[in-house]
Amino acid sequence: MGETTEQTRESDDLRRVGAAIVAPGLNEWFVREVLPLEANLMQFLRRSSRNKSDIDDLVQEVYVRVCEAAQKQIPHPVKPFVFTVARNLLVDRVRREHVVSIEAVEDLDALHIAMDMPGPDQAVMAREELRRVQAALDRLPPRSREAVILRKIDGLSWREIAGRMGITEKTVNHHITGAMRMLADVLYGEATDVRGKP
Repeated sequence: MGETTEQTRESDDLRRVGAAIVAPGLNEWFVREVLPLEANLMQFLRRSSRNKSDIDDLVQEVYVRVCEAAQKQIPHPVKPFVFTVARNLLVDRVRREHVVSIEAVEDLDALHIAMDMPGPDQAVMAREELRRVQAALDRLPPRSREAVILRKIDGLSWREIAGRMGITEKTVNHHITGAMRMLADVLYGEATDVRGKP
């Protein structure tokens, strides 16, 4: 026979609180890891937000987004994740504030909105800048070039780079720091060969 009304109601209640059932440790994790960041989070939002009266609402929205993400997978490390969520929330709000209704403007040219596509002169300048960067990268010692590419282009952490290259994190630091100085010299200073060749 089918479920009784009482059983159906209990089943609906369980579905509504499904997050608590799926992740029973979520509340403890939130209290232990996220709430201690509140003072720093509020300070960050006060510095970064245009509307100071919305800080409490922003904090709550950050918490909601963090909890929603944590229901799928608890982020680690927590602090950078929370502040990235806060920064993205602020960016979203700024974008929404800049939206202008089409009906509000009869002449779209009056908005002076820059086109998304770069002009021919900007495209040429961007290609030339990319050529300069590639030429500067080509002049780096091979191991330094590899470390810079893994860090700045592939976005790997120093620990991941060290593991991939089979060197210590200190050596990764040495390669990247030296390479960035060399690149700065080549791109913005004297155009000497970074390998020491005249």
